[in-house]
Amino acid sequence: MKTLLAAIVLLAAGASAALAGPAGDLAKAHIDAIARGDTAAVTAAYAPSATLHWIGGPLDGAYTGSAIAATWGKFAKAQAGLEATVLDMRESMNPKGATVVADVVFANDNKIPVRYVMVFRDGKLTDEIWQIDPALAK
Repeated sequence: MKTLLAAIVLLAAGASAALAGPAGDLAKAHIDAIARGDTAAVTAAYAPSATLHWIGGPLDGAYTGSAIAATWGKFAKAQAGLEATVLDMRESMNPKGATVVADVVFANDNKIPVRYVMVFRDGKLTDEIWQIDPALAK
């Protein structure tokens, strides 16, 4: 009985590990590309029908299609030399997709604290919320 229970625990842990990680890796790569100002890598992450919701700051608005690339281009031009510090990242996955919630501070001479929500389906970013969150900068 103990052997059966141990096997079930190991199988469950393996199944969880298989579902945990890939979306977080995609999110981290996206965050790193934003910090580098690599707009080609940033925009390559999006599904064709993706929506970027930018809440707060001078780029506040909702963007789709080519407007997403234009928005990240403006951001990269205005905020060169960023470093991204991920304060917290949580990921939820099931066979239909994944959601990653991260608290990130992008910094150069300025600090840009962001509560980030990313939805991935089929390995592509379909919905993104970039919420300027001043409470994170404290």
